Amino acid sequence: CDLYEHKDTARILLSVFYSFILILGVIGNTIALTVIFKNRKKINSTTLYSTNLVFSDLLFCIALPTRIAYYALGFHWPFGEALCRITALLFYINTYAGVNFMTCLSIDRFFAVVHPFRYKIRRIKYAKGICVFIWFLVFSQTFPLLIQSMSQEEKERTTCMEYPNFEKIAHLPLILLAACLVGYLIPLGIILFCYSQISCKLFQTAKENPLTEKSGINKKAINTIIFVIIVFIICFTPYHVAIIQHMIKKLQNEPLCTEKKIFQKSLHYTVFLMNFNCCLDPFIYFFACKGYKRTVMKILRRQVSVSISSAVRSHPEESS
Repeated sequence: CDLYEHKDTARILLSVFYSFILILGVIGNTIALTVIFKNRKKINSTTLYSTNLVFSDLLFCIALPTRIAYYALGFHWPFGEALCRITALLFYINTYAGVNFMTCLSIDRFFAVVHPFRYKIRRIKYAKGICVFIWFLVFSQTFPLLIQSMSQEEKERTTCMEYPNFEKIAHLPLILLAACLVGYLIPLGIILFCYSQISCKLFQTAKENPLTEKSGINKKAINTIIFVIIVFIICFTPYHVAIIQHMIKKLQNEPLCTEKKIFQKSLHYTVFLMNFNCCLDPFIYFFACKGYKRTVMKILRRQVSVSISSAVRSHPEESS
C-alpha cells in the first residue's frame, strides 16, 4: 500500500507552502519581538504570553529549511535520524506551546473584563510562573520524541516524522485520542467559555452604561478572543478532526489501504494548516497589545527613511 503516491503534487505544493510560512513567520515574529523589546518596560501578563507565543514560532522556523528540503525531495530525509528527532521535537513544541499560550491569552482577557478586580492572577510574577510551567509541561510531553525513532527506511526513500513511523508505538490510537483531548478539545472549550463570558459581560455592561462600549480594554479583549478562536478553528481543527476520526476507526477495525491513503494525504495538508498559525500569531499580538500598530508603523517609516537616505547618498548626481 503506497501511502506516498501523491508525492509528485505534494513535493511542489508543500515546498512552496512551507517556504511561504518560513518567510512570513520569520518576518512577522521578528517584527513582533522588536516591538516587544522596544516596549519591554511596559511588559504585562498579556505581553508575556504573546512573547512566549512568538518565541515558540521562531523556534519552529529554525526547523523549516530541512522540512522544505524533505518535501522537495519527494518525502526523502537525507539529514539523519538525530536531526529528524530534533525537527519533530521543535514541531510538537510549537504546536502545543502555541495552543497553551493562546489559551492563557483567552483566560487573561477573561479576567481583565469579567473579573477586573481579581488583579493578582494577572500580576507579572504569576504570569512568569505560568509560562515556566507551560514550557515544563510541553517539554515533558515532547521529550520522549528524542528517544523514539522518527525516521523509517522505505523502498526508495527515508521518511521522517510521518504517521506510519509511529505505528509501532503500543496503544497509539488511545495515546493520540488522549493528546487530542488535552491538546485541542479542552483548550478549545476554555477559549469558547472565555469568549462567551466576555460577550455576556460586555452586553450586560453596555445595557447598564452605553458609554462603556467605547472602552479600549473591552474592545481589545473581544478582538483578541475572536482572533484566537479564528486561528484555532482554521489551523488546529482540520488536523485534530482527521486524527480523531481515523483513530476511532482504527480502534474498531484495521482501515483499508484506500482509507490509509486518504488519511496520509489529509495529514500532509492539515499539518500545513496547523503550522500556518506561525504566520497568524503576530496578529494575535496586534490585537492583544496596546501600541503594537503604532510601533510597527514607526519601525517601517524609519526603515523607509534610511533606505531613501542611502539611495540619495549612493547617487548624489542623480538627486541634484
